[in-house]
Amino acid sequence: MGLEATLEVAERVLATDTQEAPSLEQVTLLSPIQPRSIRDFVAFEEHVEGVTASVDGASEVVPEWYQAPTFYFTNPHTVRATGEVIPVPSGCQRMDFETEVAVVIGAAEGLDGRNLEPTDAHRMIFGYTIFNDWSARDVQAREMKVRLGPCKGKDFASTLGPWIVTADEFTDRHDDDGFLHLAMTASVNGQALGTDSLANMGWPLAELVAYASQDSVVVPGDLLGSGTCGRGCLAELWGRAGDLTPPPLVEGDVVALEVQGIGRIENAVGPRRGDTFPPASPARTRGRSAPPVGDQ
Repeated sequence: MGLEATLEVAERVLATDTQEAPSLEQVTLLSPIQPRSIRDFVAFEEHVEGVTASVDGASEVVPEWYQAPTFYFTNPHTVRATGEVIPVPSGCQRMDFETEVAVVIGAAEGLDGRNLEPTDAHRMIFGYTIFNDWSARDVQAREMKVRLGPCKGKDFASTLGPWIVTADEFTDRHDDDGFLHLAMTASVNGQALGTDSLANMGWPLAELVAYASQDSVVVPGDLLGSGTCGRGCLAELWGRAGDLTPPPLVEGDVVALEVQGIGRIENAVGPRRGDTFPPASPARTRGRSAPPVGDQ
């Protein structure tokens, strides 16, 4: 269902429903969507500067970052809601989070989600939600040395919520270039790490949607993350400090992400599932001259 049809249904329901709505304290919020797919971009220059210093020891934004937006696909089957406990994956010693906003794709008349121009891509944005891309930084660093990934460093959990704010609510918050002005703040155990604006992205969100659709397709139910805002994760701060300050997340820590006009999500960190990385046999050293099976 697209945005216009949804708003029509909502108007009818509100006009006829006379029951008093329960308070938030009386309900348990679930994830507002089970996405069909999740693309996660890296669209904040400040985040890239800090994280590269954390990983490589030197702050750098490679020229290729400026040429086109970059994203990876993460796991739509491990989405969590605000309030859920997020266990630390096996072997992880550097648990982290990422402060993001995600757009939810909806239907738009006359559009099939392929090869979109930014103006049409904007029409397919149904709404916005907060997105926490949980990260096992040490696992992620190891696997990305293979020039692929991240995979197990990311696929264990993503939090979405607390709800989806429909796109019509933010019409007056876009500037002339299409950037959406919303303050974003992350805190750990009540201590704020810093605040950034969604408008500090390198590309407006509609351009990210349009780019994802090129020679491909975006469909209703897809989710596209903005990438982590400046000062929106621990790894960026580690890169700037030159050490693990603030420390990695451990069991009992509480992470809260707030975005102006959307709300707040909060999760406690649970125990680590195991002390060692998930068991996997090392690669077998294979000869390269063995004949095909069946040859004599």
